[in-house]
Amino acid sequence: MMNEVMKTILHRRSFRRFEDRQIEESALQEILQAGLYAPSAGGRQSVIFAVCQDREVNERLGKIKRANSHPRMATATSYVSKEQPSIADDPKLLNAFYDAPTVITLFAPKNFLFSVDDCAVAAENMMLMADSLGIGSCYIGQGWMAFADSYGQDVLRQWEIPVTHYAVMQLILGYPREEDRHPSAKPRKERRVLRF
Repeated sequence: MMNEVMKTILHRRSFRRFEDRQIEESALQEILQAGLYAPSAGGRQSVIFAVCQDREVNERLGKIKRANSHPRMATATSYVSKEQPSIADDPKLLNAFYDAPTVITLFAPKNFLFSVDDCAVAAENMMLMADSLGIGSCYIGQGWMAFADSYGQDVLRQWEIPVTHYAVMQLILGYPREEDRHPSAKPRKERRVLRF
């Protein structure tokens, strides 16, 4: 019988298309708790989780991030996803948050060696919890680009984000669309585990 944690790990997928409804508050609280209990370098617990469920704010920040991202567009052999294109695949996608109903920005100290690592570990905990609750998620890197104009700077002040912190990444959350409910896992590539 397979361990329940391993079942969730094997089941989790990234989603960039969502139903037009907000996630349940009880599910959000469980996802945040998973992030709060993630390992952190030195046990510092310095990651700040800014949850935004305001559609207008998320759309505007997502468009700012998209405008400030200059991803190399996909080619026939180089792409992020054919099933659910990313902003690097499709120039018609103008919102880097893909209209997700919930966007969590993870902020961490600017001058701490392991800020990115702490955010990545917290995000993985949260993505696994989200999957176990039937909620889709996707890790969106380079979070600071969403705040790279005067509107973004105003949002940081409204959210009272300390000037000592910066936006490392965003985690987008929502219920997957029915037609995207659960894509199959891609085969695992060979020679990724080396034993000596």
